[in-house]
Amino acid sequence: MGRSLTSPGRLFVIATPIGNLEDLTFRAKRVLGEVDALVCEDTRHTRILLDRYEIPRPKLLFSCQEHNEDRAAQRILGLLESGQNVGLCSNAGYPGISDPGYLVISRAALSGFAIEVVPGASAVPMALLSSGLPASSFTFKGFPPRKPGRRRAFLEAERDLPHTLVLYESPNRLSALLQAALEVLGNRQAAVCIELTKMFENVQRGSLSALAREFEDVKVKGEVAVVIAGNNPKFISED
Repeated sequence: MGRSLTSPGRLFVIATPIGNLEDLTFRAKRVLGEVDALVCEDTRHTRILLDRYEIPRPKLLFSCQEHNEDRAAQRILGLLESGQNVGLCSNAGYPGISDPGYLVISRAALSGFAIEVVPGASAVPMALLSSGLPASSFTFKGFPPRKPGRRRAFLEAERDLPHTLVLYESPNRLSALLQAALEVLGNRQAAVCIELTKMFENVQRGSLSALAREFEDVKVKGEVAVVIAGNNPKFISED
């Protein structure tokens, strides 16, 4: 890919708070105020963060969502080619991890642009550490499939593996996921993490059978992460 006479810009992948706005890092605050363009999942959501910390809005602010990521990626590459520094963020956590952004990052990398990741909050390590389950080796698999058959196959692929499993799930499908996990994986130790870092943060730990009963008829509100022990007799109940 040819380069213009202008030095190419840099793509900043910026992690933002997953709930508590106090989790924005000093570095992220600085970078958000310095980039020439800021690309975010929802501009309205990001404006709240910018206003909270009195961060000047960049001259160019536009969205990169699931339905327009291809078009947004082309626009971002053009900005980088012209020498502008571009910030990329999602509504919460890291862009590209169960959020829009992967396409942008992969294309920027393939095109040879410099990519700088600005670290910050993420629900994955928070849920893992809050669960009390082994963190030395874990697998994060994002959101399980919605349909029962595909969800079951998704879980069966993890049945014999020793790694702790971390998932995201819609609050509307939490009960179905816990029941399917119990049937496929056995009665393992697990944790349900709701609204991490927020005012009503709630972490429930126990066996999958107990958690499945607890959330069977409960209407859950907010973001949910589920952590399930790997295939280790130490974390599997016979009952």
